[in-house]
Amino acid sequence: MISQTTEYALRAVVFLANRPDESCTTVVIAEGTQVPTGYLAKVMHSLARAGIVHSQRGPHGGFHLQADPKDLTALDVTEAMEPVQRFGKCPLGIEHHTPGLCPLHRVLDDIGATMEETLGKTTIADLLKGDGGRIPLCKVAADNDIHQITD
Repeated sequence: MISQTTEYALRAVVFLANRPDESCTTVVIAEGTQVPTGYLAKVMHSLARAGIVHSQRGPHGGFHLQADPKDLTALDVTEAMEPVQRFGKCPLGIEHHTPGLCPLHRVLDDIGATMEETLGKTTIADLLKGDGGRIPLCKVAADNDIHQITD
């Protein structure tokens, strides 16, 4: 699966994508995503270094997305935080496992490939569309009177 840090990054990106005309402070994002503020600050700086979000200092400062949510994938965010682990060769360095992989590492590599494919096909805009009336961070959306998200 993905790490908690990566999930926090995805929450933050979805939160910002739902507010395209706002710059949000770390405190506002933390409240809206239920991520500890101190931890989120590190996540946001990593996202900024990766060019996914832009940060601005000052009285009207905060974070906002750099890319259009229709062009930004969940894989982009994941790779910025912690790349999906793949096995090109035996991680134990066992010579007779090279160039192939043992059954365990082959399965783990297949799982990584499936994750990359799914995350790469999923845009942040896709995540905002909701599923059966459920949208990400729905309590926050309700608190902000966002009842329906459209393209």
